[in-house]
Amino acid sequence: MDKDERPSANATAPQLPQWLSTAEAIRLLRTMARIRAFEEAALEQYRQGAIPGSLHVSIGQEACSAGACAALRDQDLVIGTHRSHGDVIARGGDVRRMMAELFGRATGYCGGKGGSMHILDAARGVLGANGIVAAGLPIAVGVSLWTDMQGTGSVVLAFFGDGAVAKGNFHEALTLSAMWRTPTIFFCQNNQYAVSMSIRDVYPHTSIDALAASHGIPTAHIDGNDVLCVLQETRKACGRSREGGGPSVIVADTYRWMGHNVADSGAYRAADEVTAWRAKDPMERLSALLLGGDVISSAELDRLQDEVQAEIRDAVSYAQESAEPAAEDAYLDVFSEQFSVFPGMGVTVARPDPAAATY
Repeated sequence: MDKDERPSANATAPQLPQWLSTAEAIRLLRTMARIRAFEEAALEQYRQGAIPGSLHVSIGQEACSAGACAALRDQDLVIGTHRSHGDVIARGGDVRRMMAELFGRATGYCGGKGGSMHILDAARGVLGANGIVAAGLPIAVGVSLWTDMQGTGSVVLAFFGDGAVAKGNFHEALTLSAMWRTPTIFFCQNNQYAVSMSIRDVYPHTSIDALAASHGIPTAHIDGNDVLCVLQETRKACGRSREGGGPSVIVADTYRWMGHNVADSGAYRAADEVTAWRAKDPMERLSALLLGGDVISSAELDRLQDEVQAEIRDAVSYAQESAEPAAEDAYLDVFSEQFSVFPGMGVTVARPDPAAATY
């Protein structure tokens, strides 16, 4: 159903904005549903002992990844954080290969060697998540400087959390980006807590907005649980960068429903706070808008959810059935030189002889 064909039976109900087609809106809902289903399945598999290491899920934050990545073009690039499963999925990542990577299997994105915090899909412009807080920000500036020098017209979307703002990398990256006017979108997924410390305690006399704006970079503070708001603001920032306007900062208020990671119960948060944020569920908000505007029926919504759940069950089965990495492959993908970065927005790396690998 095109936007010009929307029924008018519920004329008094909230309607989709005219700049968004119904097809785009349903894609956003499907993306958020895929992210949540993947995270819930990963959490369940971890609890069953199938996933090694740690795990940081983004349940409750789906609108940030879905909306921001929907604003990008194919040639644009993304750099993530330790909580970036949703970013990869929002860029069209293969959930089979993602789940296999979490399981530590050879069919995973990084051959089972990277795990949850280091998934990379260069073919879709995802240049890698990063397990070090704020480490992706200066990398994003360097990559966006390169894209600008190459004249590709690409922007680089760099996700980070509120905890990264207290790191020196945040200010160094913004300083360089402002000076060089790089096409970088700094997107803060402000989920209110740096591990167990509330953002209110970290910045009692200032804000992330003020700290970002102090670098002279256009800064927007938005509702990060409103996927349409996220999409619209990220589109504006991308347009400004493509026109030579330099970087932007977007501070999106959101909330992770779970603890910082699987070892964190989140008990430091008040129950009424969690309840209030759960009531702002980004998936429920978009679903209600689509149902109220007769864009989608309850049966169609149920079918969408069933399709997504089947896709994620298949991803879990694929991971379970995949082989573990061979011991002799331990030296593969260890590089010291002879590599080329991003030719044609892909990655081509000459694998050295394992016997010559250096560390």
